[in-house]
Amino acid sequence: MASVLTSEPSLVYSRRVVEARVHKYHWPAVQLNIWMLIMLISACTIIGVFATFIDIQHTLLLPVPWYFPYYITVASLAVFFILLLLYLIYQRRLLPSIVMIGGFILFVLWLTGLIVISVQLWGPDGSVSSECNIQVFGASPMPKGQTLETLAWLEQRSICQSWQAVFAFGLVGAVFLLWIMVIAYQVFADDAV
Repeated sequence: MASVLTSEPSLVYSRRVVEARVHKYHWPAVQLNIWMLIMLISACTIIGVFATFIDIQHTLLLPVPWYFPYYITVASLAVFFILLLLYLIYQRRLLPSIVMIGGFILFVLWLTGLIVISVQLWGPDGSVSSECNIQVFGASPMPKGQTLETLAWLEQRSICQSWQAVFAFGLVGAVFLLWIMVIAYQVFADDAV
């Protein structure tokens, strides 16, 4: 075996170990847990109420208004977002930018649904609230006993209260989506110091 000699000096490559530094943010655990719990309650309440309303519409052979499936979809996205946050927390990769962008997108979608629900609940003519006040809460005398009239009145009252619950949880959800954006900004700002 013959070796080849070169007049040029040979290059020696050395391997340098580069340590990957993962930046970790310090999230307020109690606030984040409370936020996730309240948002899960809000989203699941909206999903449940509007799924029931869709079932009632189908039973009565009435068309389903567009905002029922819309708000179910938005609330489902909120549940998915919370599950994504839980996964990122478990992986220790939760970034404030992800929370701010996701929170903002959900806030816009959520607020759109809340505005539509507000118009339906307190709109100008034939609103849900005015119909409930006249036919259910203003019923005089309230039906009593084991009759179909009493059962129908109880169902109407349940539907009216469900509309009120959807509005209340929609409002709470909108406020909490703003709150998570503020928390994410605080986490980012505290880390920059």
